[in-house]
Amino acid sequence: MESDALGVLGATAFGGMMILVYLVVMAFSIVCSWMVFAKAGKPGWASLVPIYNLIVMLEIVGKPLWWIALLFVPIANIVVSFLINIELAKSFRQDAAFGIGLTLLPIIFFAILAFGSAEYAGPPTPTQTGFAA
Repeated sequence: MESDALGVLGATAFGGMMILVYLVVMAFSIVCSWMVFAKAGKPGWASLVPIYNLIVMLEIVGKPLWWIALLFVPIANIVVSFLINIELAKSFRQDAAFGIGLTLLPIIFFAILAFGSAEYAGPPTPTQTGFAA
């Protein structure tokens, strides 16, 4: 009976620690996205508002607003996410591999953009990207 109580206590402590880790990671992600938006000359709070953050991100990377519709199409949303993040990387004078990193490991690569020396250079031109809007 006592071992059951210890098991429940251990599981509760583990669950509490996982919630704490989750909250810390989420807070760090919010700070990173806020900083990236601010570096791009946009209001940081815009990164917190659903849908509006997509509109602002498309402005940052220089893509038309109709791309939002593509983000709601299954499979196409994966491709568009990669393209937007590659454009975001190029907007900060990074290469396409960095953009892929923004998609696959956002917690690391957004932190590099937010706290690193990368400066916003504006959206790349279609000739720099290889694909137009």
